[in-house]
Amino acid sequence: MRRHAPVVVVGAGLGGLAAAVHLAAAGREVTVVEAGGGPGGCCGTANAGPYRFDTGPSVLTMPGVLAGTFAAAGEDIADWLPLRRLDPAYRLAFHDGSHLDIVPERERMAEQLRWLCGPAEARRYLAYRRRLGELFEAEWPTFIDADMTRARALARPLALLRLAALGGFRRLDRLAAAHLTDERLIRAHTFQALYVGLSPQRALGIYAVIAHMDTVGGVYFPERGGMHAIPRALAALAEKKGARLRYRARASRVETDGDGVTGVRLDGGEHLPAGHVVIACDLPAARAARLLPERAVDWRWRRPRFSPSCLVLHAGLDRTLPGQAHHTVHFGRTWRETFKALENGQPQPDPSLLVTYPEDADAAPAGHATLSVLEPAPNLRGADWRRLRPELEHRLLGRLADLGYGDLSNAPGLVLDPPAWQRLGHSAGTPFALDHRFTQTAWFRPSGVARRVPGLHFAGMHTAPGVGVPPVLISGRLAATRILEAAR
Repeated sequence: MRRHAPVVVVGAGLGGLAAAVHLAAAGREVTVVEAGGGPGGCCGTANAGPYRFDTGPSVLTMPGVLAGTFAAAGEDIADWLPLRRLDPAYRLAFHDGSHLDIVPERERMAEQLRWLCGPAEARRYLAYRRRLGELFEAEWPTFIDADMTRARALARPLALLRLAALGGFRRLDRLAAAHLTDERLIRAHTFQALYVGLSPQRALGIYAVIAHMDTVGGVYFPERGGMHAIPRALAALAEKKGARLRYRARASRVETDGDGVTGVRLDGGEHLPAGHVVIACDLPAARAARLLPERAVDWRWRRPRFSPSCLVLHAGLDRTLPGQAHHTVHFGRTWRETFKALENGQPQPDPSLLVTYPEDADAAPAGHATLSVLEPAPNLRGADWRRLRPELEHRLLGRLADLGYGDLSNAPGLVLDPPAWQRLGHSAGTPFALDHRFTQTAWFRPSGVARRVPGLHFAGMHTAPGVGVPPVLISGRLAATRILEAAR
């Protein structure tokens, strides 16, 4: 009975939309229900007067994963969502006044380093770059682009031995320092640990692959419409393939019988019958709202450890910033101390800032521009944000003025802090979900299937592979693949 029954996807974020595209393209009857007024989920958008801001990720790596979602539906991504590679991917600005543009070309990058750090460090960088590539090749097909719902997924001794030999189980900062000696270059290849909710001192070396994705694979951006153009294109593709998308339709309960799921009940009482359900929203929030049957929860959910959060300032500018890179990381003077503070639930004393200045003609009137600034910050677990918000916002505005961005205190825009992230549906007030400590990685992360509730699947940041645009898209594809394989 369940083999070709309808599928309901809860959540029109990237994971849910990826699942819907794969299922609809295979001929399955799919309904996507989304509590919000449109697609996007974490990859959202907001307006302040004539200015439009991306309120989610600003970094798109591994565009082949996104292209693969379109290809699964027989479509070319270039026809739906033209992308351009950012040059540079990042501009790194250090406290001593030096800067480094991250570019993917091997020799172009090495030449910059010969000038900035000397020829010996450039040679060390090239060796480390090779090591990053080897780590990526060992991890991607086996532990990232792979289904982790069964324990035997980890029983790959040759792959594990290979990762160990490459330094994958060392701490990330130690792995980088074993190859590089210039502190600026070490920071350039370890700050990405915050993407997975950990400091470089706590993250495992396996997460050096994030630096590989950024610095070697390149960073991309849609030609028009900002990052929010991605979920809009996926939603349109899903509908073209026959999926039904229902917005402002909040799921209240996954309904089951003795054989598994039977459908989804909406807030208004409507019942959507289904033989498979994909939950592609914040899983701790879904559990707290009693959306899930209790037997869907296993031991992995008992003590969730959440990533730190962030304070994000979005500002509309009445001018442009000639020469400004799309992404600029302004590093603070201190390093280890900032991460220790964050781990203790305290603001960073000297935070590094990610400034995004998108080249997007649709985001602002002619001659104007937008600027988004992200500062890492503690989440809601233990931090008093009623006190912190005005203090940190004031400090951030002062820091930006000192960096040459001018007085943004009266600029049109918005500020997102952990209470705002929680109102947007993010547990613990963090848009980065669970952190990626070893006990929340791969098979140890909440599973993509509920073993005790046949037909119930999960996708998104809270399940494997984890946080980031490519992993979330992969999680949706894996959920769809399990459903399609169950019908064979």
